[in-house]
Amino acid sequence: MTKGSCECRTWASARCWAVLLVVVAIGLTADLWTKSWAFETVAGQPVVVSRHALLDNPDYNPIPFHEGVVLVPGRMLNLHLVLNSGAVFGIGSEQRAFFIIFTVLAVMIAIYIFGWQTRCKSILAHIGIGLVLAGALGNLWDRLALGRVRDFLHLFPDRHLPFGLNWFGGGSEVFPWVFNIADVLLLAGMAVLLVHLHFSDQQDRSKQAQSDAS
Repeated sequence: MTKGSCECRTWASARCWAVLLVVVAIGLTADLWTKSWAFETVAGQPVVVSRHALLDNPDYNPIPFHEGVVLVPGRMLNLHLVLNSGAVFGIGSEQRAFFIIFTVLAVMIAIYIFGWQTRCKSILAHIGIGLVLAGALGNLWDRLALGRVRDFLHLFPDRHLPFGLNWFGGGSEVFPWVFNIADVLLLAGMAVLLVHLHFSDQQDRSKQAQSDAS
């Protein structure tokens, strides 16, 4: 490690923290605002989510029947309200306590990786970690404040698998899961981190090759 890299530590860099916090703030605001907006408007009437009622009765559902709203025509993307007791795309239903603990640990690990395992110049990595944190915190807020995660994005509605195929849960839609902006942020953050790792690996191999040649 060079002297310059020793002097520049991510956890002590105000610029790095600013990048991370701005990404988290924008992502978290976008997630919570869109959830609130969707539950106010999509069903044709405001949907009030009672944390007490949801925790007391897992079958309680305050969402009225609604057709949903076409956001992108051509059966591409609809708005449809769902209260999700699982993780991303409904995985792991009724495991609220586990996902709260898992998310808290994941947030702590992500902050540690940001501060102590990335370089000051790794802006792409910091953006990716910020997106992951924003998504994780958005869904964590819902679990703590409401007892369920608010989902409202339905991709490829009414498009079904070919040849009469079904998913293991019995659904036949191409993409039967309803999700939210937090889920998008989580996946986008992981994609950005993979891109960062790819370019970092290329740079390390290039430096190694130059070192071997010299």
